[in-house]
Amino acid sequence: MSRRQGVLVLDSITQLPAGARGDVVIAGSHGGVYPAFLAARGRLGGVVLHDAGIGMDEAGVAGLEYLERLGCAAAAVAHSSARIGDGEDVARRGAISRVNAPAAARGCVLGETATECARRLAGAPAAAAPPPYRESRFALRTGARGPAVWGLDSISLAREDDERSILVSGSHGGLLGGRPSSALRVPARAAIYNDAGVGIDDAGIARLAALDLRGIPAATVGAFSARIGSARSSWETGVVTHVNRTAAALGGEPGASCQEWVTAIASAQDD
Repeated sequence: MSRRQGVLVLDSITQLPAGARGDVVIAGSHGGVYPAFLAARGRLGGVVLHDAGIGMDEAGVAGLEYLERLGCAAAAVAHSSARIGDGEDVARRGAISRVNAPAAARGCVLGETATECARRLAGAPAAAAPPPYRESRFALRTGARGPAVWGLDSISLAREDDERSILVSGSHGGLLGGRPSSALRVPARAAIYNDAGVGIDDAGIARLAALDLRGIPAATVGAFSARIGSARSSWETGVVTHVNRTAAALGGEPGASCQEWVTAIASAQDD
């Protein structure tokens, strides 16, 4: 966490500190609804997020419309311009690809830098309090036959007791601030993410190699096959685009559906 000319810079909006009401934030999070909910819950004055390759149903920027309804100025940078999950890189290299109406009204335009846009939002009114967010952690399969499979709209919702579970996450596959330790905070049996369009420096799949070092099979589903931020969408329609070496050795290959990949990994681990 840092500040640039009065703008709070975070690798993830899940790191938003208490007492940030009215602040303007640049965050490396995708611009979907769950990060937007966290921004609104923090009553921010404005936020710049990452467009995550836009993706299926434009889920990568769906949070901008969500925040517009709450009166909060919001924008997103292009996935081709800055690394997802890296707030400093978004602030340094990010080029704006989408703005909502409150941000446009304050002068934010496509193509300008994230920092320029964020500075325009200084003094904007705080977001209205959001309605409660729908369930964001839920069981996809019970552990009666094979490991439990949990759906997490954000990988930040992983728990210590997930060690024996497979986690299907709506989160992007990028490392927070480039730190390998941020790939997954628990030693789950396997994990799957959204590739966020892969993007500059292959940032959207960076967690995979980091999890190889811990022997955890991991994969991403394509941003245009599942809505980023929605674990249920990954489970129901996600198609695997990238896998790490650990997953490949267990038969979890690209091209499989999310459910097929989970089944293959679970079966190989139980052999």
